Amino acid sequence: MHYYFSHVFTILCILREEFRKFMLFNSYIFIFIFLPVALAGWYGLNRLGRYRLASLFLSAMSLWFYAYFNVSYLAIILCSIGLNYLLSLALSKTDTKGLPADSDAEKLDSTHGIDGKMSKNATAQKTPLSFSHKMGLLAGLVLNLGILFYFKYYDFFIENINLAFHTDFNLKHILLPLGISFFTFQQMSYVIDRALGRCRHYDFINYLTFVTFFPQLIAGPIVLHSEIIPQFEDPERRRFDSASFSRGIYLFVLGLAKKVLLADTFGLMANFGFAQTFSLDAVSTVFVILAYSFELYFDFSGYSDMAIGLGRMFHVELPLNFDSPYRSCSIKEFWQRWHITLSRFFITYVYIPLGGSRKGRARMLLNTFVVFLLSGLWHGAAWTYVAWGAMQGLLVVLDNLGVVGIRGREEKHPSRFHIPAPIGWVITFTLFNLSLFFFRSSSMLAAGQLFKNLLSVSFNGKLFEIAAQLDISEIYVLRQALELTAPAAVNYLYLFVMLALFVLAFYLIFHKNAYERAAHNELTSGRCWGICILFIWCVVSLSQVSTFLYFNF
Repeated sequence: MHYYFSHVFTILCILREEFRKFMLFNSYIFIFIFLPVALAGWYGLNRLGRYRLASLFLSAMSLWFYAYFNVSYLAIILCSIGLNYLLSLALSKTDTKGLPADSDAEKLDSTHGIDGKMSKNATAQKTPLSFSHKMGLLAGLVLNLGILFYFKYYDFFIENINLAFHTDFNLKHILLPLGISFFTFQQMSYVIDRALGRCRHYDFINYLTFVTFFPQLIAGPIVLHSEIIPQFEDPERRRFDSASFSRGIYLFVLGLAKKVLLADTFGLMANFGFAQTFSLDAVSTVFVILAYSFELYFDFSGYSDMAIGLGRMFHVELPLNFDSPYRSCSIKEFWQRWHITLSRFFITYVYIPLGGSRKGRARMLLNTFVVFLLSGLWHGAAWTYVAWGAMQGLLVVLDNLGVVGIRGREEKHPSRFHIPAPIGWVITFTLFNLSLFFFRSSSMLAAGQLFKNLLSVSFNGKLFEIAAQLDISEIYVLRQALELTAPAAVNYLYLFVMLALFVLAFYLIFHKNAYERAAHNELTSGRCWGICILFIWCVVSLSQVSTFLYFNF
């Protein structure tokens, strides 16, 4: 009897520790408790015809999901939602009858847009704004940018003021709410569109569900009201759809595997390597930055797949946010594939209002650079992110000049020189990875050291220490056997595993991504069994739950 009680006690202790962890997509509490409850409540209430109650239930579950990280976050997001909705309500009292039709504004060409054209939300507004709408637009910008500035950039601003003017203003050390950049941009787009007369005022419950919908709440995609709220208003979307649900599970499991089995594994090497920045040689620096590059890639790709998959489970279509950017043969193409919804936001609400390409080529290049500079600052309050954004902006500007083109690609403006696609890929991949020196480093000094390491010709054996971080459970038996028979070969085992991981990573980026597989492949019994095995493998590996990198942005 004592034996059984001890096992029960052990299980209860494990469960207690699990409940103390963050509720992430890659956590036991989310997969086995939160998600089943959310799905059951959503479809159950909708089946009973209680549509408003179902939306309130989903919003409440989403807020619980968010508050699980920190209860104080709840007050911030609710305050933001309330103020933005009240602003929209105030604008509704001054709305004229009917909304203006879409104008014949200039369409973005393929060098600027995501897909070569603007959305309806990006069209220029020809109807003169009333004074109240101008004030509403100003209030929306001040409100949302003010919230973002205070929580994310206040200390960064004060630090630089103190440094520049030798002052001694106190820092507030403000706790950064998770996902604040995402839900702030999401609401700001809505308020701007409301002030410009591009959309109607929505019911509060639908608006609340739109902002808080948990698959996209923490790390995107940055969704627009026009693509999400109509889905919540559609009764057909509230019915269980087996095809959508099964593809949602498919996408979620593939994304979970990318995160748990690949991103977190590459992260072991990246975290160790960047902690040893000043002692790395050229070879180890290359492998460290590649490890971080693939960690970031599979982390963001995995989250995007999981978010879209969760949306499908609720019969909601979230926009594509990540489309195999490491296949790109140019920087311009790269940014048409990486964080697509963020690019869309900056194009619609920054690039076009600045003039887009309507005011000449020089102005277009300047606008492009400004967008990337702001994108860098959006990722984090540090000069390293600003430097990263500036580097990407300069590369895109150079690409837009059209000096070098890819052989065999259709071009609007003929380039002076043409290179084969493989060479374009090598250049693009190399330049992006070099920019990650700024993106990942803790300071400009550390980033500069990495560039110095790359130019060195020494080899100090750090590569073996980096590879040794791959002491993963999958090779436990083999490692134990080698330690008994040939201890010296263990280091080479780690090295082999590291090289195999990189080969696997390159293989995956050049083959169909999860979204392509879910869209075009039938879910045969063989694939279903494969997904089940992959899910079990991921679940077994969830003992060390890690956060997603984009939670920090």
